[in-house]
Amino acid sequence: MTLVAGVDCSTQSTKVLVCDAATGEVVRTGSAPHPDATEVDPQIWWEAYLKASDGLLDGVSAMAVGGQQHGMVALDDAGAVIRPALLWNDTRSASSAAALTAELGGPKAWADAVGLVLVASFTITKLRWFAEHEPELAQRAASVMLPHDWLTQRLSGGAAVTDRGDASGTGYFSAATGEYRLDLLRKAFGRELAVPRIAKPAEQIGETPDGIVLAAGTGDNMAAALGLSLQPGDVVVSLGTSGAMFAEADQPTADPSGLVAGFADATGKFLPLVCTLNAARVLTAVADLLGVDINRFTELALSVPDSGGLVLLPYLDGERTPDLPLSRGLINGLTRHNASPATLARAAVEGMLCGLADGVDPLRELGLPVRRVLLIGGAAASPAVQALAPAIFGVPVALPAPGEYVARGAARQAAWALAGGAQPPEWPIPAHDLPTAAPALEVRAAYAAVRDGALPLLNPSV
Repeated sequence: MTLVAGVDCSTQSTKVLVCDAATGEVVRTGSAPHPDATEVDPQIWWEAYLKASDGLLDGVSAMAVGGQQHGMVALDDAGAVIRPALLWNDTRSASSAAALTAELGGPKAWADAVGLVLVASFTITKLRWFAEHEPELAQRAASVMLPHDWLTQRLSGGAAVTDRGDASGTGYFSAATGEYRLDLLRKAFGRELAVPRIAKPAEQIGETPDGIVLAAGTGDNMAAALGLSLQPGDVVVSLGTSGAMFAEADQPTADPSGLVAGFADATGKFLPLVCTLNAARVLTAVADLLGVDINRFTELALSVPDSGGLVLLPYLDGERTPDLPLSRGLINGLTRHNASPATLARAAVEGMLCGLADGVDPLRELGLPVRRVLLIGGAAASPAVQALAPAIFGVPVALPAPGEYVARGAARQAAWALAGGAQPPEWPIPAHDLPTAAPALEVRAAYAAVRDGALPLLNPSV
């Protein structure tokens, strides 16, 4: 058996999977937590990797890293990190995103240039914030890279290398052309910064000191797409810290509304994606509010046939889609008759799913077929989510076998780099189809009415 490893350096933890290169069967696993923060010293990722991989890598022939997208890792001319990395979920650069958008000529200009309309998540906005708010530190910066780039370089000890998938989330790389837009990086930061080389999808970019071949790695969403072996018409809905909705596409996308990010994938194709800041933590936050554990929360949500007119707008951590970084959550329609733990629990599940369904709609509007939703992430295991998702998404919903799909996708990329060839190895994924249900049009309509009515309150410029 030839073994390969995949690393998932996510917001919350580092996970390592060791897999059979031929079949994708998981042989060994390990994990280690990260702090709950929006900026992190990258050394923490290295220490978590060492802990998660301890004793796992004997006999491993190749490895790749899948990492959280967009994080800004700034280094000096000696390659030392000069400040904690600003992560994707750090919204302090919201005003920088607005300023850069205006400077280039508006949202369409950015969509045409790089396939993205800027929000605070993207690396380029963090660079502008860094230059303006920490100028002395910024003067020391010689290069910038992403979390997966940093960890890959730490493993190889060589030059900085990235891939087109993760690079396409920076705001200074065009997925359509496959090239950096260094003019836009200069516009944001005020001067040149070195950036990692873009590797080919199945390229071997170096080795670890132990002789393990390294693939380029990629962003977490691109790795998850690889790990899931997507089929035409599949749309992934990931319910993790954030929500992500994405599908594989043969052609690049450029959405001037900014709802869909026109990313590249890790194979040479494209990965149009919609991201929300709020997903699984909506459920845990409401469970905490009710003073119950998540199992009791689920029982409450399923104990009533509907929310009794109660609607929860789940923008608890601000929001990225729609672009409302300073927004807050909202409970609407509260009466004496629906003021109960059960209806609030039900409204939380419905609100989270409606927010995610709002992210599937723009993919459909760009012409992508939506034949099936693949539900992944921690909250996908919730019986309440499984019970309500088919009606709210309005299409068949399937649950892939539980797994760490980012790490699995990174391992599949490693197997591809090891074997060469035009396509990654076939690693099929079994999926369980949830019972179908009639579309919950009334739930979506009630949610949309509250969402649209709240926009002037959540965003006074509207």
